[in-house]
Amino acid sequence: MVELNEVWLIDYARTAFSRSRPKQPERDVFGEIRSDELTATLLMKFFDQKLADKGIEKKDVDEFTIGTAMGVWENWTYGGRLPLFLAEFPVEVPALFVDRQCGSAGSGMHVAIMEIMTGMSKCCLSAGVEHMTRVSMQNNHINPNLGMVNKKDKWYRPQYDIMTTINMLQTAQKLYEQEVPAFTKEDLDKFGVRAHNLTVENTEKGWFKGEIIPIEGHAEGNIEETMMIDRDMAARRSTLEKVSTLPRLSKPYYLEKNGGRKGYVEREGTKDGVITPGNSSPLNAGATAALLMEAKEAEKRGLEPMAKIVSIGWAGVDPSVMGRGPVPATEMALKHAGLTADDIDYWEINEAFCIVALNCMKHFNIPEEKANVMGGSTAIGHPLGATMIRLPGTLARILRDKKAKYGCANACCGGGQGVATIIENPDA
Repeated sequence: MVELNEVWLIDYARTAFSRSRPKQPERDVFGEIRSDELTATLLMKFFDQKLADKGIEKKDVDEFTIGTAMGVWENWTYGGRLPLFLAEFPVEVPALFVDRQCGSAGSGMHVAIMEIMTGMSKCCLSAGVEHMTRVSMQNNHINPNLGMVNKKDKWYRPQYDIMTTINMLQTAQKLYEQEVPAFTKEDLDKFGVRAHNLTVENTEKGWFKGEIIPIEGHAEGNIEETMMIDRDMAARRSTLEKVSTLPRLSKPYYLEKNGGRKGYVEREGTKDGVITPGNSSPLNAGATAALLMEAKEAEKRGLEPMAKIVSIGWAGVDPSVMGRGPVPATEMALKHAGLTADDIDYWEINEAFCIVALNCMKHFNIPEEKANVMGGSTAIGHPLGATMIRLPGTLARILRDKKAKYGCANACCGGGQGVATIIENPDA
């Protein structure tokens, strides 16, 4: 059996996450900044403000990976090279673009981890970016093959429920209905309120300043007024009473196993769905970055790990219920780590939708006090392809603060996938 090298997370940073407004770009504080420019700015500041003190230079990077869920238009990276050119890296640094939707940055980081584990690289830089104002989910540069839903087309594929698959709101609604009676809409709303209030509380304490590198943007609604953006823009204090009145965005499936239409209406008190802006993540713009290094190389340089990489995992699930993805991905990561869910001290479960986090918590019997303890993506934000670097990065800081040993970060991915990363606090 081949002995694998130990991989260390040396450092992590991100921009603040803005509130995207595709139809009102002036209201997005990053609305005047291209996604590649946002990424390049973060990378330059990451090296200048954090990595330079550790003696790490751009020329030390053996591989650069970058992930985004919408790799079109301004997000097109030319195989990952364009962000490096903008950030003035040496031309010898190779690059790789990765798309696993919401797991993109994390899967790019997984490639980097495996390169280091196998000895192919010693130092890798992984990044993620999404700008949902400038490259929204509804744009002319994305054209899925809708022959899959046309009964007369030779590419008709009814087994995949494609119209649900490409509608994220409906994938969450379907997961919810499949899990009834385990959850109620009130459970989703309460978890969303918790996310917002925890995020606001920890933002006010300055906790997130430990990972956010301020980037110059503009005041909301006034592109002429420049300002440094150093906090996430979507979080706000909330109450269950407020959240419960927000508009319902999804439509029911009236599953027969739950009594069909009659059973649904009797249970929910409405013909509408349960997914609302209060129990799902907002649209955001933001970039993330992580520096990974082979342990012996880091020790040679006199560096200490922010966290040790323990294991990684990924999985495919029914694409119309993509929210199930984190469970088998985490099972894979736990199996290869020789751990159980009970060994994990803290979890970062991406709240693309609160039902996804709650379902994962139910499956692994995770108590609320161990999950998303500083706030979740419902409030912090979820710039799709960038998120799965934020989660393990934030988690590494949580483990340090809590003097805890193991953490697991995971996320569901559009198209029916999941990704997971298990890390260890070396000082626990």
